[in-house]
Amino acid sequence: MNILVVGSGGREHALAWKLAQSERIQMVYVAPGNGGTQLDSRLRNVPITDPKLLAEFARKEHIGLTVVGPEGPLAAGIVNVFREQGLKIFGPTKEAAQLESSKDFAKAFMQRHNIPTARYQTFSEVAAAHDYVQQQGAPIVIKADGLAAGKGVVVAMTLEEAHAAVDMMLSDNRLGDAGARVVIEEFLAGEEASFIVMVDGKNILPLATSQDHKRLKDHDEGPNTGGMGAYSPAPIVTPAMHARVMREIIVPTVQGMAKDGIPFTGYLYAGLMIDSQGNPRTLEFNCRMGDPETQPIMARLKTDLVGVMEHAVNGTLDAVELEWDRRTALGVVMAAAGYPDAPRKDDVITGIPAETADCVTFHAGTTIKDGALVTSGGRVLCVVGLGDSVRMAQKSAYEAVDKIHFDGAQFRRDIGWRALKRL
Repeated sequence: MNILVVGSGGREHALAWKLAQSERIQMVYVAPGNGGTQLDSRLRNVPITDPKLLAEFARKEHIGLTVVGPEGPLAAGIVNVFREQGLKIFGPTKEAAQLESSKDFAKAFMQRHNIPTARYQTFSEVAAAHDYVQQQGAPIVIKADGLAAGKGVVVAMTLEEAHAAVDMMLSDNRLGDAGARVVIEEFLAGEEASFIVMVDGKNILPLATSQDHKRLKDHDEGPNTGGMGAYSPAPIVTPAMHARVMREIIVPTVQGMAKDGIPFTGYLYAGLMIDSQGNPRTLEFNCRMGDPETQPIMARLKTDLVGVMEHAVNGTLDAVELEWDRRTALGVVMAAAGYPDAPRKDDVITGIPAETADCVTFHAGTTIKDGALVTSGGRVLCVVGLGDSVRMAQKSAYEAVDKIHFDGAQFRRDIGWRALKRL
């Protein structure tokens, strides 16, 4: 069987890596892929990004199943294009992907279906947005309505920061169409967790719990990023919390989408904020697996992912039981110099250790240039260590990180600190 994975990041490398482990696989194609997928003999990069051309490729190469990694192609309607041609693909339609591609759509949906989230209002007029910020006070959260590659959320701790964020999005148009409307919502305090499930339109299959680290620097300081590391499982999601999130957030979302006439298929990611009283509320939805959460989750998955994906596209996820490595997996992101504002490219990467049972390195912003592996984007690598405890997984990951070199590399030294504190 041939499989196509759409995307070029660490999430896609991890999905392709896991799919390629199946004995039923002839070839896993990755479109467009990265330096790491190019170096793996079980994977083949395909330099195509256009949904229609990808559908043509899938037909020509007899692709049995396509898995979509990033949000861009989903928002552009790649699932619609493939389905119209009778091709099997796992992901939400363009209409269902609005849960991620429009913050306003998601907030209105949650309000309509009584899914716990922060209070909010949406604005396209600058003056009205500034007035609302002034009335509400700080801290407050300003979000671009559209997709902004992880750069569309400003958690403003002061009024000055909040007004600057409104101007940046609405007046200066720094995020383009994504920031033509803004959602301004109340600040929620607590601890974040990532809750990711697979949905086949009706049945829901939860994946292992995880938690990521959004801020660039240790002690959760510095700017928000796409994610500087993650670990799985997340101790904050106890069995009781897991049941509550399924009951109050995930099930009502899947049922609500079906009720609204836009059934959801694909990976559904609820970014949660769990307050000091243990109440979960939804910060955001993503219509895909998280990055960097995918990397530790895939490192722990023992079940053949190909079989799981087949059930997902055939509407039979209720027949699946997942088996997980009992160890903790912890991923440390190594980012390029200048990330997140202006990542530097073309720095040579050396020293990546060979994969072992305790450690694997997934590539994101890498490419091969003149025979050398070089940086090509913001988040460059995600180094995943496994161990019988958070501390041991952390040790395994950082031992590998310390062997890798590229000029200006940025990474946190405290990935997993919340879990260590809790344990």
